Amino acid sequence: MSKGLLIDVSKCIDCNVCTVGCKDEYYENSYLPYSQPQPETGQFWIKVNVVERGKIPKLKVAPIPLPCMHCDDAPCVKAATGGAVYKRKDGIVIIDPVKSVGQKQIVGSCPYGVVYWNEQLNIPQKCTLCAHRLDAGQQPKCVLSCPTGALMYGEFETLSKTEGAEPLYPNYGAKPRVYYIGLPKTFIAGALADSKTGDCLAGVEVTAKDTATGKTYTTNSDTWGDFWLDGLEAKKTYEVSFSRAGTVVKTQSVTPQADTDLGDITL
Repeated sequence: MSKGLLIDVSKCIDCNVCTVGCKDEYYENSYLPYSQPQPETGQFWIKVNVVERGKIPKLKVAPIPLPCMHCDDAPCVKAATGGAVYKRKDGIVIIDPVKSVGQKQIVGSCPYGVVYWNEQLNIPQKCTLCAHRLDAGQQPKCVLSCPTGALMYGEFETLSKTEGAEPLYPNYGAKPRVYYIGLPKTFIAGALADSKTGDCLAGVEVTAKDTATGKTYTTNSDTWGDFWLDGLEAKKTYEVSFSRAGTVVKTQSVTPQADTDLGDITL
């Protein structure tokens, strides 16, 4: 069976322990035939990219761990010569540290930007999904290091069928074996207040209904009257309704082009 990763973005706290664990595993350590030592600086075989969403005062950040995608249609395999990059039977993509000497074109072939050039060794390098550890029946170091369980390793066919799982940038056409849960979509946010007293309204049910498909997204305003409807699709029209004690008291149509703050709303 082929292997892969499932990354739950909602569980990632941007602690970067996965990056530190990877560095600890590979700095000054050679694991031939899979890898040569990772440099102390300049390379991140798994890194956490932080995506900013929205604008102040409705601003969110989403940390997204980014290892090699171990793609089934890997551009790096196509860019290499002499079999310098190959896919193992379990689906893991390996850059041969001997055959890849001098092949700098491999770095630029990766659309995810996760292949690095080692100037000292004159080779391209990247995440091996800890192939040497897998061969010994162990977990990848990043998975083992994660304190929140955001990274999961296992059979790709099972992980990819997890509810909500999807690839990162499927438009690249590389068919990655790393899938994600909770990737940032589009949100509609705002703040609710009582029209008579001006007090913040907590516990108001807020629902967005996709007018084309009928799919609904529901949340409740918090103690400060703030609400966030996340996981929406941009450029689609939603009927947003606000309910108090089970009764809809206001509706409005919203077509978000990106993350959208409706501002202060009185009910």
